[in-house]
Amino acid sequence: MAKPVNTPKIVTKKHIARLERERQQVRLIRAIAVGGILIVVLLLAYGYLNLNVFQLQKPVAEVNGEVITTREWQERVRFQRVNLLNLYNTYVFYQQNFGMDTSQQQQEVTFYLQSPETLGQQVIDQMIDEALIRQEAEKRGITVSEEEIQNEIQSEYGFFPNGTPTPTVTPTEFLTPTLSAEQLTIYPPTSTPTEAPTSTVTPTSTPDRSVTQTPTATAAPPTPTFVPELPTATATPFTEEGFKEQYSTTVSDFKSYNVSEATLRSVYRNRLLRAKLLEEIARDVPRTEEQVWARHILVEDERSLGIVRSLLASGWDFADVAKKYSKDTGSGAAGGDLGWAPRSKYVKEFADAAFSQKIGEVGEPVKSEFGYHIIQVIDRQERPLDPTEYEQKREAALTDWLTKTRADATEAGTLVTYDTWKTIVPTEPTALNPKPQ
Repeated sequence: MAKPVNTPKIVTKKHIARLERERQQVRLIRAIAVGGILIVVLLLAYGYLNLNVFQLQKPVAEVNGEVITTREWQERVRFQRVNLLNLYNTYVFYQQNFGMDTSQQQQEVTFYLQSPETLGQQVIDQMIDEALIRQEAEKRGITVSEEEIQNEIQSEYGFFPNGTPTPTVTPTEFLTPTLSAEQLTIYPPTSTPTEAPTSTVTPTSTPDRSVTQTPTATAAPPTPTFVPELPTATATPFTEEGFKEQYSTTVSDFKSYNVSEATLRSVYRNRLLRAKLLEEIARDVPRTEEQVWARHILVEDERSLGIVRSLLASGWDFADVAKKYSKDTGSGAAGGDLGWAPRSKYVKEFADAAFSQKIGEVGEPVKSEFGYHIIQVIDRQERPLDPTEYEQKREAALTDWLTKTRADATEAGTLVTYDTWKTIVPTEPTALNPKPQ
């Protein structure tokens, strides 16, 4: 039987063209598939980079050419949230273990934790102030070394490798002038207020809003303790190894909240720079201030005012009238005595009168938002500020400098903030990580 003969297949041009078209289609499909995969990969990569790199490099504020990036700001917001949560837990601890009523403080902390935009703005304002301080410190040649930062961190933990420093206080010498015969006539010696300067008006146990100047600025959130640990009853002495271990734990804790060690150290650096600049700016703050010793009677309306003035004109004792008619019950119980106080402690209308009236004179009524004041000035003296008042004056000097510097930069267009941050304020952590038992 004869074997079949394989006849060669004739390949036509039409067949070749069809095969070529098929190969091109396959290559096209492959290219589209690969391109699609590459596009997806690129989009994912861009999304990751945009979220974790590009967006974080965008400025939330610029201060004289210095950029405050989203990354820096978000870390500081999270840092502040950790400290606020720690502060909240501390208040709860005090309430549960010592019976202290800290409900109001807990509400204040909760307000900031539940108000991201408010907290975000507060952190931006703080970082702008820090930038202005850094820039001014650089102009003045003020620096902070890594050694100083390390020493500050060690002292924060109560670790003093060279021994615990002993604070020294140099008191301001002050001789209290003897009251004149006229002043003794105005006010008997038994009623003379405490000669040592006090930080609050005496003998009123609580500040009297009718004469005390009250701040109008929005209060910043309470300053929390840096270390995210509940306080212990007594300080724990540290060895160097113990300090390093606790500091390492703190750094690790903050990293778990996406706050880097660099951010923690920058907080210490900014604190030290602020303290050094404060010393420079507040160098000339006087340690004394003119103060007035006055007493007053406060009434609500003109009818009561008429009664009080008639009684005083008919010879009634000022103290007796104050006790009976003054609606300022704090000072009224002491015969209207407000003790020694500087101008800054009083509302403007009261201060203007008290610092201009003749000593011993019962002045014309002064009207303020609280009612009518009848004021008698017992004495005026240049008196030393107590440590609290002096520190307040120093802080006020730095605050005034910051306010002016910030206003100048804003007017010059070199201080700019961007509202885009309002949609990306971190709201975590919402609770602190539990400690291992």
